[in-house]
Amino acid sequence: MEALIAKGVSKRYADHTALDNVSISIPEKTIFGLLGPNGAGKTTLIRIINQIINCDGGEIIVFGEKLKPGHIETIGYLPEERGLYKKMKVGDQLLYLAQLKGLSRNDALAKIKIWLEKFEIKDWWHKKVEDLSKGMAQKVQFISTVLHEPKLIILDEPFSGFDPVNAQLITEKIVELKENGSTIIFSTHRMETVESLCDHIALINKSQKILEGPKKQVKEQYRSNTFIVEHRGNHFTLPSENYQLVKQTAIEDGLYSSHIKAKGSIKGNQLIKDLVDVTEVFSFQEKLPTIADIFISLVKGEDDSALKKHLQET
Repeated sequence: MEALIAKGVSKRYADHTALDNVSISIPEKTIFGLLGPNGAGKTTLIRIINQIINCDGGEIIVFGEKLKPGHIETIGYLPEERGLYKKMKVGDQLLYLAQLKGLSRNDALAKIKIWLEKFEIKDWWHKKVEDLSKGMAQKVQFISTVLHEPKLIILDEPFSGFDPVNAQLITEKIVELKENGSTIIFSTHRMETVESLCDHIALINKSQKILEGPKKQVKEQYRSNTFIVEHRGNHFTLPSENYQLVKQTAIEDGLYSSHIKAKGSIKGNQLIKDLVDVTEVFSFQEKLPTIADIFISLVKGEDDSALKKHLQET
C-alpha cells in the first residue's frame, strides 16, 4: 500500500508557479527523500500535505483516502522554521502539543517520559524553551513531532542545528521509527544523509518533478561502467575496442590510479582478468554516482550522457 500519493498537484501564487502538475508515490514503511534546490516547491508540497495551504489542482491520497482534516492526527510534521512557545516549559509544551494530536493526558505523560529518557533529557521538564540552545530546542521539537506515534512523519531539514553526535542520535531514532512501521518523508539538502537513510527519492526542480524512484534503481540508471583501478606503473595496454583509459594520476612510489571505462557489454570481472595480465593491481572498484552527483547534474539541466561523462572523469 502507498502511504501517500500526490496526483497532479499544482499551486500558484499570482504570477509564480510553486508546483506544476507534480505527482509522486510514497510506499508505506519507507524513508522517502524529497529533494530539490531552494525555491523548487518542496515546502509548498509539504504544506499542502499538512493542510496548511490548499492546492489549486490535483489531489493528495493518504493511506488510501483523499486528504481530510482527520488525517492531522496520523501525521507528524517537523517544519524547517521551528515553532515552539519560548515562554513555556518543555514538559508543559510537549503535553499541550500531544493533546492537540488526540492523546489523553495520561497517555501523553507516559509517552513524554519515555522520549525524554531516550534522549537523556529528563531534567529538562521544567526548563523554558527560551533557555535552551538551538540543538536542545530541536530535540524537543522532534519529540513533539513523533510523540503521538504518527503513521506518516514529515521531517523538513531535521538535522539543522545539531552537532554530529546529536545528528547521529536523531538518525538512529528515524530508523527506529521506520522499523516500527512509520513512513517518513525526509526533506534535506544533506545528500550524504540521503545516501545513508533514504529508500526512495524524488527530485523537484523549478516546480516540477524531474526524477523519482527507488534510490538503488536511480543510481543504477546513471552508472557509466567506469572503474577505478590502483596499480603498479603507468604503462599497460588494454584492447581499445573494449576499454577506454579516461584518466590516470600518480599516487606515490610508482603507484597509479586509472579510471577505465568498459565498453559495450564488458563487465568488471572481465576487466580484472585483462588487467592482471598487464599490470599489478592493488585495488579495484566501480565508480558509482552519488545522489549528490545526480542532484547537481539534473538541477544544472545536464542530460544522462553529460552526467556519465562527468562521473568517468572525477
